[in-house]
Amino acid sequence: MVAQITAGSVIPAQPIKETAPDAATPLELKGKNIIVGVPGAFTGTCHAQVPGYIEAYDKFKAKGVNEIYVVSVNDVFVTKAWKENLAPNGSDVHFIADDTAAFTKSVGLDFDATPVLGGPRSKRYVIVTEDDKVVAAIVEPDPSKATVTTAEKVLENL
Repeated sequence: MVAQITAGSVIPAQPIKETAPDAATPLELKGKNIIVGVPGAFTGTCHAQVPGYIEAYDKFKAKGVNEIYVVSVNDVFVTKAWKENLAPNGSDVHFIADDTAAFTKSVGLDFDATPVLGGPRSKRYVIVTEDDKVVAAIVEPDPSKATVTTAEKVLENL
């Protein structure tokens, strides 16, 4: 098991998918970025948390954020459907499929969610980066709740 990522660490170059199941590439982190890790697309708390990032996209941009990535341990078909469900008119927020949990495990933010979600999943977290260097890593103590990782809380602390 990999130690949980902390400020000063570098984001590992693990393949993720955004557009197609055969198009895996590492995140290209340039400037200030927000990576939002969630246990699963369409799950109750995640489905309530993520719209805050879509709605506050311009506020994040005004604070110098280059990109926002929502990462879930789901396949690319599910993450694309989730984005279409949450943002039917489109959004510049990236919905990222970490289908094998390779990215999630590489940053030490995985947990065994087998009883509820059938396998390993992501803890609920927000990582703020400057390029590929971690500026802050905020992890929910209970992945079933969104308190310190809401868009409003993250914006307050940028």
